Amino acid sequence: MRKIKVGITQGDINGVGYEVILKTFESEDMLDLCTPIVYGSPKVATYHRKAIECQTNFAVKDSASQAEEGTLNIINCFGDAEIKIDFAKSTEDAGNAAFVALEHAVDEYRDGQYDVMVTAPINKNNIQCEGFRFPGHTEYIESRLGDGNKALMILMRGSLRIALATTHMPISKVASAITRESLEEKITILYKTLRRDFLIDNPRIAVLSLNPHCGDGGLLGKEEQETIEPTINDLFAKGIRCFGPYPADGFFGSGNYHHFDAILAMYHDQGLAPFKLLAMDEGVNYTAGLPVIRTSPAHGTAYDIAGKGVANESSFRQAVYTAMDILRNRQRYDEAHRRPLQKQYYEKRDDSDKLKLDQVTEEDTM
Repeated sequence: MRKIKVGITQGDINGVGYEVILKTFESEDMLDLCTPIVYGSPKVATYHRKAIECQTNFAVKDSASQAEEGTLNIINCFGDAEIKIDFAKSTEDAGNAAFVALEHAVDEYRDGQYDVMVTAPINKNNIQCEGFRFPGHTEYIESRLGDGNKALMILMRGSLRIALATTHMPISKVASAITRESLEEKITILYKTLRRDFLIDNPRIAVLSLNPHCGDGGLLGKEEQETIEPTINDLFAKGIRCFGPYPADGFFGSGNYHHFDAILAMYHDQGLAPFKLLAMDEGVNYTAGLPVIRTSPAHGTAYDIAGKGVANESSFRQAVYTAMDILRNRQRYDEAHRRPLQKQYYEKRDDSDKLKLDQVTEEDTM
């Protein structure tokens, strides 16, 4: 069987994208696991390789269909064009280069040229152009490769998985964006993802509150009473084991996240702040809910250390591992459910878990 083909976008050329890519595939062990295909510029890759004194070799190709096993492949998306590199700076050239590479990678994925996608970090401001009017990778990929499905952003490391009910939006708009319909959609996507992508047969999901102290009975906000809790109850009645809402301030510090297969945070920083504290170096951003499997490192462009050779590639490496693992899990899940055996009995649902987890009160998590 051929190795999994991993399509990789170069990201912002003035950041650490090429550094973490080159360091990751400096190891022959990684080349034994997959066939990496970078969408970018051989000239830019060479410049970065020299700057960080890395020895990684690569082969230049015109398309992923030409990719060789046992080496890092770079798809030349720019021909002979010169691309200016300014380490640690946000420039129009860098934004344009990031978009061209991303668009090329998306087009070749649609043509079936590779199996999974891993994206190096972009600058969400300088990449804005006629073809990219989105707050980030997640929304762009949903629009191009979602085929009508909705994306769910999940930050993960091992068994710690934090999904976001809302992603890249101003805090002032978060409360109005959290509705019963949107929460039901996100929790359902998360439930299906845990089953198919992570092979967890009967997952448990924790849902965080929006307001401090779960709104203190309505004193600090009514979203918990009117929106979050009713949605949790409705979905639990349908067989999705979701629990909460839990006050976010003490949930992570008390270690309660260990009791769940995934957590749904209400907004970006509510989920990412504790996640990066717990899992910054090896964290992975996974875009769930879509036909395409796309992951990325949990860090950004890191302009402050670009070109210095000190960037930690662990998160990027884990992003590659995760994409391949999810592909294999989907294949196993789909095979197992293609011709399921007829059930001979009905599984009796045990509500004892809900009774136990409902005892995790605000006092327990302070």
